[in-house]
Amino acid sequence: MFVYILIFIVAVAIYAFSNEKNEQSKLVLVIYLGGLALFVGCADMLGGYDRYIYCEVFDTMSMSYHLTGEIDIEGSAGYQLFSAEWGFLWFNQLVAFVTINRYVFIFILTVFVYTLLFVSISRYCRNYSFAMIVFLGLWFFFTFTYLRQVMAATIGWLSIKYLIDRKPLPFFLIAFIAFIFHNSAIVLAPLYFIPIKKFNPLLVVGGMIFCLFVGLTDALSVLFEMSDAIADKAKAEANVQLVEEGAFRVAYLIEAVLFLVLILWRYDTIDENDRKQVVMLNMALLFCAMLLLFVRSENGGRFSWHFMIGLIATVTHIATHPVHKNNALTGALVVMFFVLFMRILILWGIQLSPYKSFFTDGHREGDVIFQIYEYDPRYDRDKFYK
Repeated sequence: MFVYILIFIVAVAIYAFSNEKNEQSKLVLVIYLGGLALFVGCADMLGGYDRYIYCEVFDTMSMSYHLTGEIDIEGSAGYQLFSAEWGFLWFNQLVAFVTINRYVFIFILTVFVYTLLFVSISRYCRNYSFAMIVFLGLWFFFTFTYLRQVMAATIGWLSIKYLIDRKPLPFFLIAFIAFIFHNSAIVLAPLYFIPIKKFNPLLVVGGMIFCLFVGLTDALSVLFEMSDAIADKAKAEANVQLVEEGAFRVAYLIEAVLFLVLILWRYDTIDENDRKQVVMLNMALLFCAMLLLFVRSENGGRFSWHFMIGLIATVTHIATHPVHKNNALTGALVVMFFVLFMRILILWGIQLSPYKSFFTDGHREGDVIFQIYEYDPRYDRDKFYK
């Protein structure tokens, strides 16, 4: 567990020793994100059931290609699971031209995600090091396991530049590409039609109360099921942290309220004449709205991930604004994100800790996910047997 805590400590240290000259150092951001990409990409099936299902799909497709010289997408196991998300299947096919090893596949996928993450943080955040603290607290651990959805989110974030510049063609094209990786990215499309303006705080509060009311009625359950945000029954059983669908998610409510209070408290720090700041602000508010809309869904909050970059950028802007930087508010936010970071680390338990890379054979003692879902024992004896 200490290695994960060290990752957070390093991010805080980089922020603490940064100054105005290097708070937007792309070199520092590349090195830190590159280190995270290596750490996550080299992990040995950590994160839970999802890695196994995605690796099994890839193994099936890659072996089909190398045995027959072609991949029958519609006849593959992956098509049965992800027929509506054929962008992800094409990605599998592309990687299959390079390797048939599941660990190399995961590594390539992870580097792809973190490369896109670098692009978005460097585009939209005013202080890269603090943005990394926010990222660690909110989303880092999900990059281990929810592979399709993190790919879709980071692809979708590339479209935001064209929303700011009011270029509909590239915006909707990129949003569509994100959609064919994970259908939940459909929530990006309406974003283009939201005015680029700061809304009255009373209107924001009223909208959030309405979202909470809708969420309490569970009226969006049909949309949630259609999005394929939850896979099959086995997936739900594999993740030990899940509770019954329909239970009230106190964590969603607390998280939404905390960020809403922070944003509205420092609403004046957002320059209404800066289109980028306003778009990031509205995405942050949509992040909170999604949590409230899915307050009775165990995993529906993942829709909010498509607006995550807005929350990261807005919280970073507030925390590092010249008026607030290095004061008690910033310190309190660092502590809050550390608590969120530790919450997932402790809650997921054996799914993350102890850390093990795929450079050593075998598996970790007590890894129940491995015991239930390992589909190819040959990988346990030799990670690079193919």
